[in-house]
Amino acid sequence: MEDKGSILKRTYFLYMMLGVFAVAILFKVFQIVFVQGEQWREKAENLTIQYRTIDAVRGNIYALDGSLLATSVPIYEVRFDPNAEAISDEIFNQNLDTLSQCLSKLFKDKSKLAYKQELTHARNKGERYHLIRRNVKYTDLKKMREFPLFNRGRYKGGFLYVQQNKRQKPFRVLAARTIGYDRDGSAVGLEGAYDADLRGVSGKRLMKKIAGGVWMPVSSENEVEPEDGSDLVTTIDVNIQDVAESALLKQVQKHGAANGCVVLMEVATGEIRAIANLQRGEDGRYYESYNYAIGASTEPGSTFKLASYMAAMEDGFIDLDYKIETGNGKYEFYGTRMFDSKEGGYGTITVKEAFAVSSNIAVAKIIDKFYKSDPQKFIDRLYSMRLNEPLGVEIAGEGKPFIKSANDPSWSGISLPWISHGYEVSMTPLQILTLYNAVANDGKMVKPMFVKGVQKHGKTVQEFEPVVLKDRIASKETISKVKEMLEEVVKNGTATNLRDANFHIAGKTGTAQIAKGKLGYDKVAYQASFCGYFPAEDPKYTCIVVVNAPSKNVYYGNVVAGPIFKEIADKVYSTSIDFHEELKEQKDGEELRTPVSKSGFAPDLAEVFQDIDVKYIQKNQAEWVLTQTSPDSVDMLPATIRENLVPNVRGMAVEDAVYLLENMGLKVRIDGKGVVKYQSIQPGERVIKGGTIKLQLT
Repeated sequence: MEDKGSILKRTYFLYMMLGVFAVAILFKVFQIVFVQGEQWREKAENLTIQYRTIDAVRGNIYALDGSLLATSVPIYEVRFDPNAEAISDEIFNQNLDTLSQCLSKLFKDKSKLAYKQELTHARNKGERYHLIRRNVKYTDLKKMREFPLFNRGRYKGGFLYVQQNKRQKPFRVLAARTIGYDRDGSAVGLEGAYDADLRGVSGKRLMKKIAGGVWMPVSSENEVEPEDGSDLVTTIDVNIQDVAESALLKQVQKHGAANGCVVLMEVATGEIRAIANLQRGEDGRYYESYNYAIGASTEPGSTFKLASYMAAMEDGFIDLDYKIETGNGKYEFYGTRMFDSKEGGYGTITVKEAFAVSSNIAVAKIIDKFYKSDPQKFIDRLYSMRLNEPLGVEIAGEGKPFIKSANDPSWSGISLPWISHGYEVSMTPLQILTLYNAVANDGKMVKPMFVKGVQKHGKTVQEFEPVVLKDRIASKETISKVKEMLEEVVKNGTATNLRDANFHIAGKTGTAQIAKGKLGYDKVAYQASFCGYFPAEDPKYTCIVVVNAPSKNVYYGNVVAGPIFKEIADKVYSTSIDFHEELKEQKDGEELRTPVSKSGFAPDLAEVFQDIDVKYIQKNQAEWVLTQTSPDSVDMLPATIRENLVPNVRGMAVEDAVYLLENMGLKVRIDGKGVVKYQSIQPGERVIKGGTIKLQLT
């Protein structure tokens, strides 16, 4: 019994010791989790070290002439380690006041006292990576490096910064949607299409995670340096692009349109020289928020008639002088009434005339007559022109063209006549433009190009050549005939307002009703368009303009879209040497004609005359002169310039006239372009400081 009692005592003692040990463990767990938890968590975070990705500098996007369309600008996140080992209390206190004053003066966001309290608080809390400011420019970073304490560097002064890259468009909205953007891994436009080239190769940097989940660099150098991205050279001409956007904005504002787009393409190569898209926002202003030219697949209306006439000509059914009876402007197809483009109709007209005046009934009757027994033959002919296939442009979001087959369940008796003039089909503006460009290019269809090449450090590493989508969309005979039809539209048809004395335009107007989903065409909205090329005799450029839902009762293509086309064509014609004859060298014995000169600043004129080897006569040393051209020289006569008297600026270039007048204290208003022909205040009148003088230029 004594042995048994002894065993029980030892057993109880063992259990008691185990219990005490268990209680001690529970107590320690409680202490670690609830009492010392924050301390241990902070230490765990401080011990977290890993390699973090450093983004490379994204490549630039250039216009055709080298102008920057998109670039990455370095910005910096500046931080401060107020508890760096080399910063003693004495050093910190000696520099704190001046440092706070410098920061307040540079950023102007806080007072000197506020910065002083902030930095002191950060030191007292034991912070090692205190945020000073984000989005700091490089010029400001250079100034901060000279501030007290910060000028001691990273380890002695606690000055830390991390470089980041911010994407900017120097021309702001110019071709903004086509250039696109790269945000949070989502890239659109050219930024998305060429993301692999632009983004470069990321680097690596060893960083540790500190309190608050903030990652702090372990050293001032990257372990693996990032490799900068490549640059894109686009086909965009910034000068033409500027005109395109300005002309489009002016017209959509004038007509209160919902949206609009314009594209200019080089005929031979398919290179896009300008592309603009504008949409009205809720505030009534217009923005480049969607690429309608590439993405919006809608019923094109009358611009599609070109394809219908080409199909009938290719199949040998019609010619330019083929006559069709259009009646009084109303005609029923299988119980559905169609109206012509003119009230009262056109009577009997030829194919050429029907196309010029955009007769709906003419084209509908032709297509219905020759294809109703085999409608798929008409559809197959359209397919043979590649009109049912996407262009495959590199920019994502291309709208899919739709030309339904005769076997489609929705096919009906009215499908043929309605498809013939651009309904029950859908195409994007860029796809329609590519069709017209193929006609201008003698039947060869080329793919629209947005990028000419890829560069690395200024050297071309990849160059893109034009891509031929189809060698010939129709025979030479058909192409020749439809070219004649397109010219007739501008000469004597619906686009006579686009006639120009300097160069000829060929094209087609379009005025389409826009279907409202299930509502059909009950609530009418219109789409005005014009697509064509210039110069008609030797096409260099094609252009399409589409304006949707003009809301001021003016919706015809020639009135709404035509002026945009004309303004762009004028700009291209006036600035491109391709349209002008080369100056011929003077032949022996041939008399050289003395050029007419503007009046102006004598030294500048003399320099020009010397450069072009023109004889000039100046009998005095007057700075400002009036010029007179004689058969063999230019006479420079002194202009009367007297203080407080209005000078004679007629015949001067606007820059010289404005310089003279503004220096005399006048405000100048200008109307027109060219040389000053009229001034509202006559020469010799006394100058009234702050007064306004109007100059008429021609």
